[in-house]
Amino acid sequence: MRIPTTFFCPILVCFGFFQRCYGAGHHVLAAKVPIAKNQTKLANGETEVHHRPKRGWIWNQFFVLEEHIGPDAQYVGKLHSNSDKGDGSVRYILSGEGAGSIFIINEVTGDIHATESLDRERKAHYVLHAQAFDRNTEKPLEPMSEFIIKVQDINDNAPTFPDGPFVAAVPEMSALGTSVYQVTATDADDPTYGNSARVVYSILQGQPYFSVDPKTGVIRTALANMDREAREHYAVVIQAKDMAGQVGGLSGSTTINITLTDVNDNPPKFQQKNYQLYVPESAQVGKPVGKIKANDEDLGINAEIKYSLINPEGAAMFSIATDWDTREGIISLKKPLNYERKKTYTLQIEGVNTHVEPRFSYLGPFKDTATLKITVGDVDEAPVFSMDYYIMDVYENAQIGTEVGAVTARDPDSKNSPVRYFIDRGEHGEKYFNVDMDSGVIKITQSLDREDIPWHNITVMASEVDNPSLVSRVPVTVQVLDVNDNPPEINTDEEVIVCESLRPGQVIQTITAVDKDDFANGQRFSFSLPSGIPVNPNFTLKDNKDNTASISTRRRRFSQLVQELYELPVVVWDGGEPELSSTSTLTLRVCPCQRGGRLQTCQDKMGLLSSAGLSTGALIAILLCIVILLAIVVLFITLRRSKKEPLVISEEDIRENVVTYDDEGGGEEDTEAFDIIALRNPAAAEELKFRRDVRPERARQRNGPKRGYDSPPEPDQVDVQEFIKQRLVEADMDTSGPPYDSLQTYAFEGQGSPTGSISSLDSPGTHSEQDYNYLDDWGPEFEKLAELYGEDMND
Repeated sequence: MRIPTTFFCPILVCFGFFQRCYGAGHHVLAAKVPIAKNQTKLANGETEVHHRPKRGWIWNQFFVLEEHIGPDAQYVGKLHSNSDKGDGSVRYILSGEGAGSIFIINEVTGDIHATESLDRERKAHYVLHAQAFDRNTEKPLEPMSEFIIKVQDINDNAPTFPDGPFVAAVPEMSALGTSVYQVTATDADDPTYGNSARVVYSILQGQPYFSVDPKTGVIRTALANMDREAREHYAVVIQAKDMAGQVGGLSGSTTINITLTDVNDNPPKFQQKNYQLYVPESAQVGKPVGKIKANDEDLGINAEIKYSLINPEGAAMFSIATDWDTREGIISLKKPLNYERKKTYTLQIEGVNTHVEPRFSYLGPFKDTATLKITVGDVDEAPVFSMDYYIMDVYENAQIGTEVGAVTARDPDSKNSPVRYFIDRGEHGEKYFNVDMDSGVIKITQSLDREDIPWHNITVMASEVDNPSLVSRVPVTVQVLDVNDNPPEINTDEEVIVCESLRPGQVIQTITAVDKDDFANGQRFSFSLPSGIPVNPNFTLKDNKDNTASISTRRRRFSQLVQELYELPVVVWDGGEPELSSTSTLTLRVCPCQRGGRLQTCQDKMGLLSSAGLSTGALIAILLCIVILLAIVVLFITLRRSKKEPLVISEEDIRENVVTYDDEGGGEEDTEAFDIIALRNPAAAEELKFRRDVRPERARQRNGPKRGYDSPPEPDQVDVQEFIKQRLVEADMDTSGPPYDSLQTYAFEGQGSPTGSISSLDSPGTHSEQDYNYLDDWGPEFEKLAELYGEDMND
């Protein structure tokens, strides 16, 4: 490459080659780059030499030891440019990670120092940038270059087991060298530099049972056939040491808790070979009568034992099952015991492990046997019925005392005590049946009705005469057989709809019948109109011979206005023995129908309500709620009217009482409580607190008339006694007034209206002379009003 001679060609020097110096591990990287020459051979045989331009900076990286604890800053390296003549005209600048804080540079010499102790495990390297400037012109002499300062590792971290302590398990009876667990220690030191992170493992606790591989950390069994039943848990301590285990290396340890898991290496064993058991002959079949257990030192499924009876005598009368929770054999009775027949039984019981490992078969058979002798005890037993249950039948309406059937019981004991029978009175069948005490014959005590109760369930009890406390029971079911004692009935309660536009012979409705009796071969009904009455001119009945009948019309043009309801009596017979019949009257309603006669449109009021979704019960509930609300309102009004206020107050408190209520007033009949003292002494009342709705008379007289009002006379000019007597007579004659004496008060009603007061005190005694004849001209709507005012004027 040819470079113009005017191009700046610096001399590049690089520091940073690995070198320990000053006894403190300083490294200086220094490399001088020679000038490279390129030669080119010309055509005339001469050679032309080309000089490669020199780069200003050549370095790779610097190294600095971690954990420096010296008093001085740690020397890292030196930067130098060929432009530096040693006269101080070049200024070196350092930037990047840690520049100015961790790493500082001498701007004149280019020496780099580390001011802090570095930790490689926290940060392994730093990336920095260097540049040389002309101190006078502040122009860069070299382009910015990047270099790396690596932190060199020392052995300052011990191996650790971050997940310890550990838990492991190995089956008992394992072979020598069986792998148990592998531990792995971690070392934060640099694994690529020296032996700081090279770890070896050793066992500190757990010999001679276990060992550990020094390189892999795999723990293995060091003894063969370790027995869980002898010792189950082991605590093994493993140590990890760096520097390949050399002296001065750091170490760490952890604990591995190893458990020997169980295997089936122990057969079951009965504690003894012979057992005895007493069982009374009254023991119930299927119920446990005893238990037996074999011991197994193993655990879990390895200790599961299945019990069985291996001799035919015991297997015929007894059974044995395993309780998996308690590992016991539960012995139960398969057949009833009878002391009189057999008094002892011998059972051969075998216990076998359900899970057997073939590799331990050399330890012997994993089973054991024992003998159980059962002695049957004699007890006084209750009578035994000949059957487990009885089914009997009797016809309904049979005479009282008719025999239904008989039950039989006997005493199973050798003494064969007599037996007495009776019906369990706790059952509902006691009112219909009775049993003979000696023979066990069951008879009816009341007439039976199959349609009411078709089946009766009773319980008959039997007890010994010598020991009545021993009672046995047997269920007895009595079926009531049917006789034809119920006539058939038409199966409809609804009205038959007849369209007004029906033609003669058109079928209106098909009817069926029902019968409460039971017919074994099916019900057979026949229908007809009653005989002995004139032929119905409107409708006819046809028996379809299939237990149905069709109602048809005889004529056309039915009219709801002419006749809405028709009655049609129908006779229906059953096919029983004896044959019974009944007559039902059907109601036929004439209704206008839509086109085609598909939809009947006539409905009564209840039908309309039903179509609206309101049933009879809903209507009754609504009416009941309305009645309750009305009763509450009447009660409330009555209580309000019956409440009295005292009319006389204390002489010391002379004032008018104002009763406040939130309902509308009743006019002049609406009264306020009033103190009679105020009427007798108006001057004294004037000095008291005035009523809010009444202007005192004396104040009005003093202030004079205002706004067109005339001044009323002075209170002392009014004959109060005559006024009260007159009002008392009027109140006594008023039948619409309250049933107690009340004082009518007439007070000042305000001012400001141009029409004056409307109080009855100021009203003239004569009636109005207004002519109400003009009401006759207002039309028929006001005719009644005109009559009323006309009568009043005449009166």
